Amino acid sequence: MVFTTAVNFVRSRGPDEFWRKRRIFRLAAAFYGRKRNCYSIAVRYVHRALVYATKGRKLRKMDITSLRQTRVQAACEQHNINYETFREGLTRSDIMLNRKTLADLACWEPYTFKALTDIALRRGVDDGLINITKTESLDRIITRGSLQSNK
Repeated sequence: MVFTTAVNFVRSRGPDEFWRKRRIFRLAAAFYGRKRNCYSIAVRYVHRALVYATKGRKLRKMDITSLRQTRVQAACEQHNINYETFREGLTRSDIMLNRKTLADLACWEPYTFKALTDIALRRGVDDGLINITKTESLDRIITRGSLQSNK
């Protein structure tokens, strides 16, 4: 830049201000009106939008978690087993699957999920978590507990 007087040189803030403003205007590119074009207003709305984006990421994770929980509980109800009993039966059978995997199995692999509910139900019967008198459908499931009780 060429400055004709010393006053113009003192008033110049250099390239840093240009890039700082450009960063804010780039973030405000989707806004309407003065929120997009006026720097002092754009700063406020960009900061507010960034705060909402941060909150939104946390809320999205919570929504996905509750969706997966609902899917697994609904699938457990379809197969006549309580969710807590299902999880306890899987844990005692050393089947460590997280909520995401169980929800995917419940949605896309119903026969595999049915096998998991049978295993958990059998383990619950063997360990005394569930009182079921009719075990004809569970006699085809073999666990360590059922082998020890048959001896």
